[in-house]
Amino acid sequence: MDTVAGLWLAESAQAAPPGTVAALVPSSFEAVARVFHPAVRYVGDDDVEVPWSSVAAANGTTAHPLMQWGSVTGAMEYFENDDQAPLWHGAPARGHLPAPVAERLVAVLTRWTTTPDVCWFAVAQGGAVITDHPTLSLPDREYWLINGPIGLAAENMAAEPFEQSANVWWPADRAWCVVTDIDLVTTYVGGSADCIAEVLAADGLEAAPADEKQRTTWDADRVNPTPSDAPD
Repeated sequence: MDTVAGLWLAESAQAAPPGTVAALVPSSFEAVARVFHPAVRYVGDDDVEVPWSSVAAANGTTAHPLMQWGSVTGAMEYFENDDQAPLWHGAPARGHLPAPVAERLVAVLTRWTTTPDVCWFAVAQGGAVITDHPTLSLPDREYWLINGPIGLAAENMAAEPFEQSANVWWPADRAWCVVTDIDLVTTYVGGSADCIAEVLAADGLEAAPADEKQRTTWDADRVNPTPSDAPD
């Protein structure tokens, strides 16, 4: 059964067209940002973040708010099965907000809530180690639901060596909401216009404005060519 804390998200998602930003982030927010999970280049023992804009430039494609990883790189295989060394070795994390990016986002969002110590975190059932907690039912899947301080957004919810961030998190005052769908390599953040403006301007975050009607599917990119191995 859904807990009261997450009912507003369930009701909003059920009313939104599938495959859109509104199906992830409630349309009640003034503005939405799309945060791109970085690719990774391995340099010795270090993981160096590679922004999508750099990948686009190297591939002769265009970086823009609706760009998709398959279209920027030219092939869907670059989600998991291949790389473009030496530019990048690890594809952007799918369904998981990398901890360093989460920490930067937390630094911004802490200033835009009156309840940073009372937040809710929903984690998709299956890969997480969380059990025996209340559940949240959204149209596509079930989530475990826990609460705690905002810093939990950067914690690993899976057993090592696997990594899994919270998929949905928001403060008790509902000042903003962060969603990392398990099928996507970007994260959406809804909040006030001023809050989202700060997210877009934050150092260490590659982000772009989003609109509730925008598609979130792999074929949403209408600027770059369709990936060579795109499904029919």
